Amino acid sequence: MKPTRYIPILAAAATALLTASCVKDTLYNTPHPNHGKITVTADWSARGEGIDIPATWTIAMGDYTGTETAATHAPDHLFAPGSYTLVAWNPAEGITVSGTTATVAPASGSQTTGTFIDNAPGWFFTHAEQVSIEKDTDYPFTAAMRQQVRELTLVVEPTGDAAHRITEIEASISGVAGTLDFATDTYGAASNVVLPFTRITSGADAGKWKATVRLLGITGGEQLLTGEIRYADGNPAPTTLESDLTEALAAFNTAKSEPMTLGGTLETPDEVEIQGATISGWEEIDNGEVDADL
Repeated sequence: MKPTRYIPILAAAATALLTASCVKDTLYNTPHPNHGKITVTADWSARGEGIDIPATWTIAMGDYTGTETAATHAPDHLFAPGSYTLVAWNPAEGITVSGTTATVAPASGSQTTGTFIDNAPGWFFTHAEQVSIEKDTDYPFTAAMRQQVRELTLVVEPTGDAAHRITEIEASISGVAGTLDFATDTYGAASNVVLPFTRITSGADAGKWKATVRLLGITGGEQLLTGEIRYADGNPAPTTLESDLTEALAAFNTAKSEPMTLGGTLETPDEVEIQGATISGWEEIDNGEVDADL
């Protein structure tokens, strides 16, 4: 009788075990074993009172850019492992976005000196964060949308002999940011905006003058209000207007979801004075409450 040959049988068994081991090692957690995949949910809870959630918003990460109308954006795009900057923003009237830089549109009208920008851009929100992507992983991200445009209201109370004779206050403010890199919170060069002063005609604040603008932020070393005051029948003659708002606006770039209202006193000249006028005593008005009908 020939001896039994066990070697082929043992070899076959070893091969089966090795094959089973290889199958187990190639199981993955996702259908994209070599890439990562993201979903991004926008959180609009930090927006100011009375401001609606934007109809559309955009995200960008690496070479991907997508727009969304719902709360969550789940692109089919796959991301190679690595570090990325995830940014999100919404389209806003009067603001354009290139990369992570938002730019306010130039002002319309006939301004001929200085750099004037739109004084009422739309409500603009952004988010930026650094993220790491690994292969074979799904990532749920939340974009905490930060309000970047703040409302500013200036309320001026004229005093003096000519207070009731004011017919027009033509003014602007300098030191306003025309651009913002929202990935680094860096404001660009200083620009100017027109302050549309209008007389309050009724209520407890009747006789005061009010101007409301929206600003992307302030920048530079100072914020100066300059302009001209005109009076009925040219009496007194038009006077120049100057006021330093630098200190009053020092914290403007924080808490942008809360509107800011500042009140000041304007001393008008008498009929024989020719010097310029100024606004003094700027103070923030709590909650921005002004009893004002324009």
